[in-house]
Amino acid sequence: MITPVVSTPTVPRSVRLGYGVGSFCTATVNAVPGLLLLYYMTNFLAVPAWLAGVVVTAPKVWDLAINPLVGRWSDRTVSRWGPRRPWLLAGACTLPVAFFLVFAGPPVTGVAAAGYVGVCYLATATAYALFEVPYKAMPGEMTHDYHERTSLLQWRMVFIGVATAISGILAPAIATGEGENGTLSSYRTMAVTIAIVLFAAMIGAFFGTARAPMTGAPEADRGTWREQFAAIKGNSAFLWLTVLACTQMLAVSMMLAAAPYFATYTLGSPKATQTLFAALVGPILLTMPLWVRLAKRFDKRGAMILAAVLYAGGAAAAIATPLFGAVWAHVTITLVGVGFSGLQLLQFSMLADVIATDAAKTGKRRAGVLTGLWTAIESAVSSSGALIFGVILSIGGFIESEPSRPVQQPDSAVTAVLIGTTAVPTLIILASVLMTLKYRLTPPAAPAPDASA
Repeated sequence: MITPVVSTPTVPRSVRLGYGVGSFCTATVNAVPGLLLLYYMTNFLAVPAWLAGVVVTAPKVWDLAINPLVGRWSDRTVSRWGPRRPWLLAGACTLPVAFFLVFAGPPVTGVAAAGYVGVCYLATATAYALFEVPYKAMPGEMTHDYHERTSLLQWRMVFIGVATAISGILAPAIATGEGENGTLSSYRTMAVTIAIVLFAAMIGAFFGTARAPMTGAPEADRGTWREQFAAIKGNSAFLWLTVLACTQMLAVSMMLAAAPYFATYTLGSPKATQTLFAALVGPILLTMPLWVRLAKRFDKRGAMILAAVLYAGGAAAAIATPLFGAVWAHVTITLVGVGFSGLQLLQFSMLADVIATDAAKTGKRRAGVLTGLWTAIESAVSSSGALIFGVILSIGGFIESEPSRPVQQPDSAVTAVLIGTTAVPTLIILASVLMTLKYRLTPPAAPAPDASA
């Protein structure tokens, strides 16, 4: 007999758009603190560079506890809105407020200021987990189709590109809008603006995913933590994806934290942060269809390797910026952006594959636990980029300051900025290429034709 062809249900365009708009939250919460928080503390609150790096990193350790918990809770949530959307609403009601407080400008400096920012950033990380973990779990539950998940996440990446542009161009523009380097007041205005954007995006995702399908919708895994972790430990695709994603995002977070310093001390203009970010995010908006095609042509693993090599090539070439100037810097960062857009799309598409495969094999819904662990580990590791860069600055002799007391940085600190922006991220991203070779989840094989047909 002839085996009937079963068409794969597609995710409605309205849901793709509704889901994608939530990426304004993902991109903004990662980009703005990653880009401005370290610089804000060292240059406005007189926090030593090493301590500022600790403050940026320490709250992310909390993610290792809260993210898996939120994932587990969302797996087990039963409501008329489904298991994920109530958590999207909870995040929308708390994250914008916590984010504003991070940049509210306390009337203290030094260690006291570091303590204040650290507490507020911890609250931000908690509120972000309420939204982000269930949000990332949803694509793996919307469709069974291996390549449709990449197509679905293409929309997410377009919104990430727009949001990253807002975060990387608008946020620094507002922050530096008063005076050459900005003021505490201008940073406060930036925080209010971004908080409003966050709220609008998160509420939009909550309402926009009301019709999101739950393909298969297995029952929640009711096992103990030990049983769930034991099962995850045997999931090699998930483990290798987590390791390579963490490595890649460590390199990305280092370059984000370094961008204002690179603009100020290598290019000689703090406002160049905006144009550098435009060079980074422009490819995200333009190259998504290309990366979707490359993922089908070379499979996702091959496309991931290509993206990492492009990223590394651009970062390595940027080392020559002192010789070739600002135009060269922007060209090389554009190449980094092409690679970065591929990395982001393929990471999330692979995670959705892992979630769908796990549900198919086990018959259990634990997308939240998988996503929570992945997000927590990735966030904790990638946030170390600011810490590593802060340590590099300290080794180079970087001097912390306040706007009222500007300082002249020694040549060793300027060299440290260049190395921390280019050479170190290049080596880290190349290490991820070797890790990608260990990821072996591929498209399911097509069924063999029936000989009796």
